Amino acid sequence: MTDKLDIDVRDNPERSRYEAVHDGEVIGFAEYDKTEDVVVFTHTVVDSGYEGKGVAGQLVRFALDAVRDEGTREVVPQCSYVKGWIAKHPDYIPLVYGQAKPAAD
Repeated sequence: MTDKLDIDVRDNPERSRYEAVHDGEVIGFAEYDKTEDVVVFTHTVVDSGYEGKGVAGQLVRFALDAVRDEGTREVVPQCSYVKGWIAKHPDYIPLVYGQAKPAAD
C-alpha cells in the first residue's frame, strides 16, 4: 500500500451510498440498502487510479462509524470488502447483525 490519500466521505442518500471525494471528484463509493433495523452494505468500488491508497478503508470506516453513531441500526456486510474490513477491525463486530453485543456497564 502506498501513501494514504486525503479524502472526504459523505453520505449520498439519494444514491444509497457513501462516497469518497478527492479534489471535488467522487473516486469511490460503498452502496447500501437501509431498512428500519439494518444497513446492508452491498458493494464497494474505488476508481482504479486510486487503488492501494487507503480509499476503501477510509470509506468503510466512515460508513460504519456513521451507523454506530446513529445507534438505531445494525450492519449486514454482504460486500466482501466490508466483510473483510470488519474481520480485520474486531471493534466493529458488535455492529454486525446477529453478533453478540458487549454487556452494558
